[in-house]
Amino acid sequence: MKEKLIREIDRRADAVCALCDAVWDYAETAFEETRSAEALASFLEAEGFRVTRGVAGIPTAFTAEWGSGGVHIGFLGEFDALADLEQASLSAEQSPPSGRPGHGCGHNLLGAGAAAAACAVKAYLEEGHPGRVTYFGCPGEEGGSGKTFMAREGVFDGLDAAISWHPGSRMSVASSSSLANCQVLYRFHGIASHAAGEPHLGRSALDALELMNIGTQFLREHIPTEARIHYAITDTGGYSPNVVQAEASVLYLIRMPQVTELPELCARVDDIARGAALMTGTQVESEFIKACSNTLTNRPLMEAMRANMEAIPRPVYDAQETEFGRKLRETFGGAADEPVFDGSVEPLPDAERPGTGSTDVGDVSWLCPTVYCYAVTVPRGTPGHSWQMTSCGKSGFAHKGMLYAAKVMAATAYDLYTDGTLLARAKEALAARTGGTYDCPIPKGIAPRSIRNVK
Repeated sequence: MKEKLIREIDRRADAVCALCDAVWDYAETAFEETRSAEALASFLEAEGFRVTRGVAGIPTAFTAEWGSGGVHIGFLGEFDALADLEQASLSAEQSPPSGRPGHGCGHNLLGAGAAAAACAVKAYLEEGHPGRVTYFGCPGEEGGSGKTFMAREGVFDGLDAAISWHPGSRMSVASSSSLANCQVLYRFHGIASHAAGEPHLGRSALDALELMNIGTQFLREHIPTEARIHYAITDTGGYSPNVVQAEASVLYLIRMPQVTELPELCARVDDIARGAALMTGTQVESEFIKACSNTLTNRPLMEAMRANMEAIPRPVYDAQETEFGRKLRETFGGAADEPVFDGSVEPLPDAERPGTGSTDVGDVSWLCPTVYCYAVTVPRGTPGHSWQMTSCGKSGFAHKGMLYAAKVMAATAYDLYTDGTLLARAKEALAARTGGTYDCPIPKGIAPRSIRNVK
């Protein structure tokens, strides 16, 4: 039966690759993925899924369902791009900066691959097997936590398990927890004046912002090693140095290993912002933008997914693909003595390890047993969120990795439909960690924001 699932994916390979490439071309950022979401929704609608657009009040979020009753499996699809990462396809030279978005995290592959898996599972259920499958079109993973907003509105309620994947440079099951995070915008308000004639009458919002950033630098020594604090200045108050800047804004991203630890660190950053305002005679206001929870790995599902990764034939790369990968690797200093593409499946560690990145998949993992894998779509060692990753997004080797991941996901879903003990063990493992409770880290009343409009 798993071989039949694989054939269903192979039969759709050309259409899925074309869908993936179309989303790469659209390259839309968080909550503005209008064409990308519609391309995926229309593809699944044509495959016979019941599509609901605009779920959770988010225009670019959607669900595509098939079946009723029995075990309910969900596939998580993403399709948003990153700001300022436009890059020519299949080029080993960085394109001149254009200010336009690009798929530097491979979400064009992620969304299309998950759709292929959903189609294969639908074909299995159509044969009369009990069960239900839903593809979740999840916008705004990059800087938006779209899934967290969807979780808050109950979109994932009733799921028995969720499955996904992510493009990368290795073959593995995700075995590390991700960091929980929250994003807060700080706006400083001062008083404008002539910087030379009447500096004593001015109160610099930009000075306050810089003092906040300096204070945060000192805070870093006194937070857990795994924690991270990042910032981006979104408004410097203008470009006239002879004017005391009356307005300035900075966007902070604060990460902690556990979602329950976030409020304390966020409160410390808030105190630094208030202190900076006090030192400069300015005012500060903060605006909560979004948050997401840490990921809870699920050992029974991880073991099942890894067994499928070992059993399903992995991609084979031709000489042209390998040569391009070698040239691209030279641009980031990758080890020349290592294989360009690493097809070996990494072993599972004995215990969950702390991660360094964040993903809104974390919130789904608190609601139902969740598992995802990494599949090779770029040369070994390629940095994420880079022009090199954007360059690979439409390549033959990326397509191969996407289709392989789709087969692994579909096979893992089959295990959940047919092995009741697997699903029971997965649910027991989750309940042992959560006690059956989930508190969404995004309060009611906070709405999703386009990343371009956060300033």
